[in-house]
Amino acid sequence: MPRRHPRVARDMRALWVVAHLDERSLTKHLYTVGTQVLQDNGWDVARSDLYAMDWDPVLRDEGGHDVEAEQRKLCASDLVVLQFPLWWYGMPAIMKGWIDRVFERGFAYDVIDPATGRARKYGDGGLVGRRALTIVTAGDRAGSLGPRGISGDVEDVLWTTLHGTLWYTGMQALRPHLITRARDIDEASIPEVEHDLAGRLRGVAQEAPIRYLPLDERYYDHAIRLRDDVSPGIAGNVAHRLPG
Repeated sequence: MPRRHPRVARDMRALWVVAHLDERSLTKHLYTVGTQVLQDNGWDVARSDLYAMDWDPVLRDEGGHDVEAEQRKLCASDLVVLQFPLWWYGMPAIMKGWIDRVFERGFAYDVIDPATGRARKYGDGGLVGRRALTIVTAGDRAGSLGPRGISGDVEDVLWTTLHGTLWYTGMQALRPHLITRARDIDEASIPEVEHDLAGRLRGVAQEAPIRYLPLDERYYDHAIRLRDDVSPGIAGNVAHRLPG
């Protein structure tokens, strides 16, 4: 009988999706480091290296054997890691195309609740029960992606991914793991970057997710607008979070 790893209560499964064209990049180096850390801590890790797979990002028709294979990986996962460089304030097109094709209607969204006849979304949906971590490398300084940075806080920059994709389909989005000044990281500084990522991954199963509001009449009216008594005096993305 195989020995269980002592640091997890049961076998945990992760799907790690990475998008970078350069095998020598910091992204691909941390992909190797990160997947090994998860394995060393008892995770069963499935991998989708999109450039290595020559993934077709263009949605022409729904379905396909490649889409079905990725959906099986998603269904088997407890944790989904999306790792990518920040290009023009978003993910590379190949990863956006992976989401476009794999997160199909009836699988990830527009999943109908038989009790109400309504589509399950924003905290519910086809991918409910999974945690999701984005790992992002950026060339600029840390302050530029902070609350008062010129680029906006990284959680706002990635709003369409964190809230509009992960939370929308039912996954619990974790705060992004951001690595800045990526081009300046060298042999002297890489151990600290590796250490920070390893520490994050070791606690990923217990980490508190971003507390987005669920789509519920306690919080939203029939126009899907925040009720007047919810987040009073607050506007923008932060208004759509539970307090505390």
